Amino acid sequence: MAREADVRAVVDGALPPAISDRAGWSADIASSFTELGLPPTRQNACAVVAVIQQESGFQVDPVTPGLGRLALGEIDERAAHAGLPLVLVHAALEVKSTDGRTYRARIEAAHTEKQLSDVYEDFIGRVPLGRRLFASWNPIRTRGPMQVNVAFAEQFEAIKPYPHHDSARDLRDELFTRRASIYFGVAHLLDYHPPYGHYLYRFADYNAGRYASRNAAFQQAASIVAGRSLTADGALLAHDRNAKGAGSTERLLFAVAGQLRLSDAEIHDALAQGTAASFEQTALYRRTFELAEHKSGRRLPRAVLPRIRLEGPKIARRLTTGWYAQRVNGRFERCVRG
Repeated sequence: MAREADVRAVVDGALPPAISDRAGWSADIASSFTELGLPPTRQNACAVVAVIQQESGFQVDPVTPGLGRLALGEIDERAAHAGLPLVLVHAALEVKSTDGRTYRARIEAAHTEKQLSDVYEDFIGRVPLGRRLFASWNPIRTRGPMQVNVAFAEQFEAIKPYPHHDSARDLRDELFTRRASIYFGVAHLLDYHPPYGHYLYRFADYNAGRYASRNAAFQQAASIVAGRSLTADGALLAHDRNAKGAGSTERLLFAVAGQLRLSDAEIHDALAQGTAASFEQTALYRRTFELAEHKSGRRLPRAVLPRIRLEGPKIARRLTTGWYAQRVNGRFERCVRG
């Protein structure tokens, strides 16, 4: 295992020339490599640096222009989806919060995710309508300088406990700190083994979920087998966990189950492994590519950029996972070239 000082030297060489608290950033990134047992290569260090640059510009709690306005717009959308009258929602926002200001005033004044998250938690805890609006969860789903997905961090921590966990602090709050965000961000980006020859697809997965680029390539192959169009978004099962019935990928594969020589149950069980490396070992994965390549007469890619439009309280423009991955990859390549 590489010495911490050697790891830190590699990381320091990949950092931008002028950032605040360079030593602190270097130490937190280096310790994450060491604690996760990841190789401290120039490429890996640059990959982490590129994601941080894209996500926060090396700001621990980055400012998002117009965040409050965007958040209020999302609240209205959630209310409409839940069938709640806007007049009732707006009245709830005028209730005074724990600091004396109304919830609307605090949301409008929020410039960072941490500030907005604190308002949501207060709102959910004190206003009955808040719990219904947000279904008992905070809509700020990514946190800290690496914008770590909260669900991923909770799942990863259950398997590999965070070595610096503060028992007095909820992990969701801890993710707003630099050290925790970097640790889980590095884990999300590098601590798995997808079938990719380029970091570009890791960057797409960082945005869309592990193995999303592999799954999108599989969906393209399945579309060829079935002779029907299918959105290659990397999600192999229905997006809504509460949805009844199969999703679009599953339904398409059921239609060609005879060609695949698999039952519907076998297809479902294989797709359920879509967030793990084991999916590549399933008969469904192998036979789908075999049939698609025979039909198309060429070898098909095992990774493509997922077709996903980005949404959330911070996003005002039409952005996609492909756009995100290309942006990060550009930063990564400049870093590697030095």
